[in-house]
Amino acid sequence: MKKLQLTAEKIASYGQYLHREERSPGTIEKYQRDVNAFARWLGDRDITKELAAGWKAYLLEQGYAPVTINAMLSALNGLFGFLGWDAFRVKFLKIQRSLFRDSSRELTRVEYDRLIASAKELGRERLTLLMEAICATGIRVSEVRYITVEAARQGRAEISLKGKIRAILLSSKLCRKLLKYAQKQKIASGAIFRTKSGKEISRRQIWAELKGLCKHAGVIPTKVFPHNLRHLFATIFYRACKDIVRLADVLGHSSIETTRIYLVTSGVEHQRQLERLGLVS
Repeated sequence: MKKLQLTAEKIASYGQYLHREERSPGTIEKYQRDVNAFARWLGDRDITKELAAGWKAYLLEQGYAPVTINAMLSALNGLFGFLGWDAFRVKFLKIQRSLFRDSSRELTRVEYDRLIASAKELGRERLTLLMEAICATGIRVSEVRYITVEAARQGRAEISLKGKIRAILLSSKLCRKLLKYAQKQKIASGAIFRTKSGKEISRRQIWAELKGLCKHAGVIPTKVFPHNLRHLFATIFYRACKDIVRLADVLGHSSIETTRIYLVTSGVEHQRQLERLGLVS
């Protein structure tokens, strides 16, 4: 097989390809970060099937979680596919689906309420409304830009991602709060959540502001990140309607298996369910 080198130019071209494929900025950033990590590990060596598989073994030795390793391999395999180097693709680790979520990372409704209350106490109006908008709609943090003045007026947001368009309904109460905030900030059209300079708020800033709220709210930082608000929405929505197909549509999932992951309960909840069975005298 011809010797092949992984260059910075090839990695940059991969990033441009992901952009053309309309991958979210966060996905592009993560994929390039993972590919660059592989490139640093590879050094000046030519790529071989053995070295590609060796990186997986290296990540295991370094103590990376299996889910994290598979995510990194997904980025690498995507690069290989883009370059036509399919012979180097690495097999994923086989992971048995977990029966329940890690309670140290599961955000509860009570903790969400504490976050909202703390944000209000600190006068963080934008952050309060932002958390409510994500948690009341189930949108991804990359989709916050679709919460616009026009969407609030119509009661629905049209979200375009990866070539798919889905409509998200906004409750009347949320719409009133969004429009009131927009009017106060003198935002006549377009994205509602913006920085002081008028730019759309970035996912990195949203992440940082949520983390900064943890101590005041008394919530463990490992539980507080934008995607967990989406998980909380999914859990509460499913408990209300018991319709996983409808939930998958709302979340924008192409596979119900993905939606099932969102509905995995914590070990604590599973324990309570076992106790309720009353099968031990």
